Amino acid sequence: MPARLFLSSGDLVADRRYEFARDLWLKGDLVAAADLLQQAVELAPGFVSAWFMLGEIRQALGEHDAAIAAFQQAREADASDPHGASLRLMRLGAEEVAGMPKAYVRALFDQYAPKFESALVDDLGYRGPSLLFKAVLAARCAVRKPAFFKCGIDLGCGTGLAAAAFAKEVDRFIGIDLSPRMIEKSRATGLYAELEVNDMLEALRAKRNASADLILAADAMVYVADLVPVLKEVNRVLAAGGVLAFTAETHAGDGVVIGEGLRYAHGAAHVRASLQAAGLKLSQFEELSARNEDNVPVPGLVVVAARP
Repeated sequence: MPARLFLSSGDLVADRRYEFARDLWLKGDLVAAADLLQQAVELAPGFVSAWFMLGEIRQALGEHDAAIAAFQQAREADASDPHGASLRLMRLGAEEVAGMPKAYVRALFDQYAPKFESALVDDLGYRGPSLLFKAVLAARCAVRKPAFFKCGIDLGCGTGLAAAAFAKEVDRFIGIDLSPRMIEKSRATGLYAELEVNDMLEALRAKRNASADLILAADAMVYVADLVPVLKEVNRVLAAGGVLAFTAETHAGDGVVIGEGLRYAHGAAHVRASLQAAGLKLSQFEELSARNEDNVPVPGLVVVAARP
């Protein structure tokens, strides 16, 4: 069982029921675990962590409707949805694909921050920054322009892996991430002139027109359902001829879906249409995987576009 967010109910007995249920789940006794969680939420009806775990167990038991009901209760108990119950509801087909809760993304990466690089690079074979670097070099070479940028914005900067890949080609980097603990890690690298704890769309909206000539989003668009608003802001913030480079996960169908890893996968045609709607000119578009899951490459895209 992966590390999980736990929010106390404020009731010691209910919290202990939760702990016992977690232990039973680890031992494979899902039915007994579900019974204990049911007792916990009866003691503390607003116990969001217990409702969420109960939803996971009901889903594992194949109890579709009961899982949906539990996830709905989890979200009702905390509308900010730090556990990401809404994403589970999307996966179960109970709701249409929509935006990811900010509280969930922040909690997820605050938890991952201490071991982020080892988990991503060593365990998942993450190669997004190097793929973006090669793609940007190829795109600049094709138009006979140097691959040097005065100001770069790193969306979803994490611990600074993308900035490190581009460090020699960017005079000044601005890093943006929703997780305060990720920002702490990126600050320690010394790669950024500025760092900001913020949602990428809100951060871009605060930037001046034509204030950057490179914008990177390495493994960040997988947390964005609707690409167009972000891409439109990118187009506004980029100077003429400025470059956007990002990775995305993809799938064989149309539009956007939520995958098993609770990340968005965008169809190739959907990504192209989103770029066009935002007024960006496509430079590079390759089907390349930026990471593995269970030792298998996740279908992905490496995209470079420019402001005309």
